[in-house]
Amino acid sequence: MMGTRGVPARYGGFETCVEEVGRRLVEKGHDVVVYCRGAEADDRPDEHLGMRLVHLPALRRRSLETLSHTGLSVGHLLQDVPDVAFVFNAANAPLLPVLRARGVPVVTHVDGLEWQRAKWAGAGRRYYRAAEQLAVRWSDALVADAEGIRDYYRASFGAPTTLISYGAPLVGARTGGLDGTGLEPGGYHLVVARFEPENHVREVVEGYVRSGARRPLVVVGSAPYADEYTRSVHAAADARVRFLGGVWDQDLLDQLYAGSLTYLHGHSVGGTNPSLLRAMGAAAATSAYDVSFNREVLRGHGRFFRTPADVAALVEAAEADPEGTRARGRDTRDRALDYDWDDVADAYERLAQETAARGALRRRPSGRRLVEVTGDPAEHAVAEVRGVPAPRTAGDAAVDAPRASALRHPRGRS
Repeated sequence: MMGTRGVPARYGGFETCVEEVGRRLVEKGHDVVVYCRGAEADDRPDEHLGMRLVHLPALRRRSLETLSHTGLSVGHLLQDVPDVAFVFNAANAPLLPVLRARGVPVVTHVDGLEWQRAKWAGAGRRYYRAAEQLAVRWSDALVADAEGIRDYYRASFGAPTTLISYGAPLVGARTGGLDGTGLEPGGYHLVVARFEPENHVREVVEGYVRSGARRPLVVVGSAPYADEYTRSVHAAADARVRFLGGVWDQDLLDQLYAGSLTYLHGHSVGGTNPSLLRAMGAAAATSAYDVSFNREVLRGHGRFFRTPADVAALVEAAEADPEGTRARGRDTRDRALDYDWDDVADAYERLAQETAARGALRRRPSGRRLVEVTGDPAEHAVAEVRGVPAPRTAGDAAVDAPRASALRHPRGRS
């Protein structure tokens, strides 16, 4: 597994996926190697939850950090060729021909629509769009974590993907750790996000400030390369907004989710988001930015916003009916039961076995862009695009099966 910051998972969705899936594959008897970005010499374990770790450096520049680390990872991997390589992030696609040349079957997790992120304007955006094409051309299988991402690759390239969402951890109701923060359970609204424009942190803060909310807004997160945007978020706040910065203590973060009156989720381009799933698993009443990815996850269990005015109305309504808001949070937790890490790991195992048995494919989709799909994939009638094949693939059906099974046989609550 390569292309992420590695494990232990302390950063984002890819890292959480690698940890949760990797540990379960080890328990099933597989040999799992995870490539990690360099850490301090005394903080470089050789093993984590049974996964073997390889620590390699990276160039500390936003545009080169991922690709430089994955390039070193590919060079190391070729010394001991694996049965299959999982490459996370389509940005790493220019390196895939090196793996293919050595006969390594490659599965690429394409992530979300990265070229829509504000930080990749100009050359970065062009690079990501080209990388999508290369990922389609040079991967033996593609993984999408949301229906909207699957639809995008189907419409744009005529490329099949395997749909594997993330899991939702069921977080306990403990909130004792909040004592040191001065926060009261049920007494605040919560945002957890990197400070990037497409995560709409500033819009949430602006909307909250416009509201007559009495409970504080707690903002968790930061961004290493977004100083200007971070300043604008802080400038939009008033005395009711509390900035906690990055919270790397997972237990405390879980208690922040569990103790919130509402969770405000502004992510818009990244597919299925682990922060959203974690909030749902903590029974946090969730209001999310109105895009197909978030509607897909929440189904009928969330509220949605697009503007600061929407945010203001949502937080005021929540405070006017706290009991109803808490009941909505409990319903959201029931929805989280449909996202199970055991099912996710089973799907990755099947895909790994199928890909390894089949070997590197001789023929893949060309990678040529058939149509232009911009914005939210759900806003495009992808099924009506002429000349674009859109049947369900065998991979789609195989990986959807655990989700359907979970709906037929709900798991017990914990």
